[in-house]
Amino acid sequence: MEETQQGAVVDEPAVETAPAELTIDQKVDQVFASSTGWFVALIFAPLPFTSFPWIVLWLVTGATIFTVYFRFIQFRAFGHAISLVRGDYSDPNDAGEVSHFQALATALSGTVGLGNIAGVAVAVGIGGPGATFWMIIAGLMGMASKFTECTLGVKYRNEYEDGTVSGGPMYYMVKGFRERGFGGGGIMAVVFSIFCIGGSFGGGNMFQANQAHAQLVNITGGESSFLNGNGWITGLLLATIVFLVIVGGIKSIANVTEKIVPFMGVLYVGTALLIIAINYHQIGWAFGQIFAGAFTGLGVAGGLVGALIQGFKRAAFSNEAGVGSAAIAHSAVRTKEPVTEGVVSLLEPFIDTVVICTMTALVITISGVQQIDPETGLFILNDAGMIATAGDVQGVQLTSAAFATGLSWFPYVLAIAVLLFAFSTMISWSYYGLKAWTYLFGEGKTKELIFKLIFCFFVVVGAAAQLGAVIDFSDAMIFAMAVVNIIALYCLLPIVRREVNSYFDRLRSGEIRKFGVHAAAE
Repeated sequence: MEETQQGAVVDEPAVETAPAELTIDQKVDQVFASSTGWFVALIFAPLPFTSFPWIVLWLVTGATIFTVYFRFIQFRAFGHAISLVRGDYSDPNDAGEVSHFQALATALSGTVGLGNIAGVAVAVGIGGPGATFWMIIAGLMGMASKFTECTLGVKYRNEYEDGTVSGGPMYYMVKGFRERGFGGGGIMAVVFSIFCIGGSFGGGNMFQANQAHAQLVNITGGESSFLNGNGWITGLLLATIVFLVIVGGIKSIANVTEKIVPFMGVLYVGTALLIIAINYHQIGWAFGQIFAGAFTGLGVAGGLVGALIQGFKRAAFSNEAGVGSAAIAHSAVRTKEPVTEGVVSLLEPFIDTVVICTMTALVITISGVQQIDPETGLFILNDAGMIATAGDVQGVQLTSAAFATGLSWFPYVLAIAVLLFAFSTMISWSYYGLKAWTYLFGEGKTKELIFKLIFCFFVVVGAAAQLGAVIDFSDAMIFAMAVVNIIALYCLLPIVRREVNSYFDRLRSGEIRKFGVHAAAE
């Protein structure tokens, strides 16, 4: 149909119209999808005859081996980890740039993110409450992976005359392999660094900025919001704040994260506990659903296997145990004992997965937003195979709806949480990417500034664009880091065990003593 100049409508023969020209964002997305799709598909490919990604099995298997090899170090050393974070054994004269608590906060700020809010909702939406049980198990196992990689990160870090340090998998791949007489460490370090830089720009940056902007649009009027279609405004504001923090290096980042992480953790967990308290009469039922669902599936998609897959997947994607990223942050700690930071780091998956992710899952279960057939007691599934909800919401919207059942103002708390989680993740991943960058191109203020400016540029791009394929590729690069890293960990296990035996022998004998006020109290 075509309208004439006079306004009358006349029939016209059908003609082929030229396809609408793609936007720049769509063109970039299309180019990335066609050129990198094979890599994304490879990293997240499922095992034969299952929907279980092989990369998750790779991470869980590593965590299991490290747990057994170090005789359940995550439980044996948990109390000592608390003492170290308190500063009981901290010598201010040791080499390093940040305290144990600051290193933990920085690493946590990189893992505690939108996955704890939206990712858990997806896991519970597919695998049911039973996914929570397996998520906790995988989180507990992942504590041993963090212990292993962070111990090595401190042991093989570079310490410079100006007091700064650089550490992480790329350094223990080279130095540790050389110590054991292995070859190939240098190549592995370069590959790891490339993956880390790519992951920092995407999953650790653009995705965070993109989701933060989306949540701001939601609470400022949705489609009618002045921010809708103006992501560059959000991006520019975030980029400016991020730059002001990261330009000061790890000390500046740690000073911010040590304040933000406790605040956002208390804000989110405190709100979750309030919802649970409001629905206290449902607590027993909810735990019953979690334990029963873990071993029976309770009629959800995939049954028992579906619950297990979703729980393990969420834990692996949330706490990044075995990826190697946390070893970079923990390497900056002030200590002369590598094992101390390994012990501190095992708290990270516990806080991220066992506490925060579990709180999200428990609130969703206890709130009753997921629909159950009153006759059978089983969950009702929608056409997509996920548990049906009012309005059929999933992801972050499901989490928001669950919290809103008790607190109507929760979407605003969620917006604050999303912004804080996104911001903290960006500043932490800027440090991870920076250390990989300086490993490849060398140390120096100018080289560091170049990376930081590029990183902040991608903050603006991430908030303004819808580059799905770019972000998928970046996420794949983050988990490709785990392939290289876990191979290195396997090769260096005897060195870690030697360090562990030496440290705990000296701790038991009293050779390693407490410092400061805690020592005086004894």
